[in-house]
Amino acid sequence: MWLSLFWAFLLIGMVSFGGGYAMLPLFERTVVTEQGWMTMATFVDMIAISQVTPGPIAINSATFIGYQVGGLAGAALATTGVVLIPVVLVILVSRTYENFKNSKIVRHMFLGLRPALVGLILASVYSVARNAIFDVWGVGILLVLWVLLVRFRLHPMLIILMSGLLGMLVYR
Repeated sequence: MWLSLFWAFLLIGMVSFGGGYAMLPLFERTVVTEQGWMTMATFVDMIAISQVTPGPIAINSATFIGYQVGGLAGAALATTGVVLIPVVLVILVSRTYENFKNSKIVRHMFLGLRPALVGLILASVYSVARNAIFDVWGVGILLVLWVLLVRFRLHPMLIILMSGLLGMLVYR
């Protein structure tokens, strides 16, 4: 079980570009659909917990999932797996980036990657929203807090705290 946990997260880390939010669809497919290590409801809760705890969401998520599946050893293996290849790649790329940063091909490649990353993030948003918003109250909380975040630029931590308080009031 530990080997499959490490391998699953190593593969996710190897093919994920664009940061933690871009990894979420792969986490979902691997953890919920393919391996059945957790339910979709638990997965959505895990995303919420990973979001409100300090640190990158990909590492927090891998650690949480690994712990749920295999205890402390599972947490260490999943976290190591998800970061191992990206760390090696960042070291290699950073050593050569200076030589190619002005290349037209490299600039065009990055221009092509940006829309794909937005698409991955939107797919993750859709998947989580389908399973996290159950009623009109949830939609209301989403819209009010989105306006406070985007229009009034409230700090995301304040938005998270407010959403928890609103949830306690609305769903008690």
